[in-house]
Amino acid sequence: MQVSKKYKVGYTAGVYDLFHIGHLNLLRRAKEQCDYLIVAVSTDELVQQYKNKKPVIPFDERKAIVEAIKYVDEVVPQTNRDKISAYEKYHFDVMFVGDDWKGSDVFEKVDAHMRERGGCVEYLPYTKNISSTLLNGVLNKIYEDNKGDK
Repeated sequence: MQVSKKYKVGYTAGVYDLFHIGHLNLLRRAKEQCDYLIVAVSTDELVQQYKNKKPVIPFDERKAIVEAIKYVDEVVPQTNRDKISAYEKYHFDVMFVGDDWKGSDVFEKVDAHMRERGGCVEYLPYTKNISSTLLNGVLNKIYEDNKGDK
């Protein structure tokens, strides 16, 4: 017997560079609450635009990694950071966001917009002590420390 979940269609977005346990936890927790999970993966151009750096892993590879995750039903490119336009385009019931964004103006506005239309933003626990930025820093340090070993 299939258990009914809280939401029909869920959505979340991210860069998913250097895929790690925090990413997996977010996707698992999101899928536990919805029947169908749409994941938007930021394009290389978008990441360059708002982070002023390219992702370590190119978009097509990050997309393929996320598509292979069993919790994910559909992967779409995220070409801008406008969450309301994503809501209007994909018609999801809930947007899942890490709880490190709770209280931010951006997501307060998105939540208000969605609630007027029967949806909402759900904040999921952020996995502490791991991030792609942290991993990238560790990899860079290892590289620098081992440069002279050749």
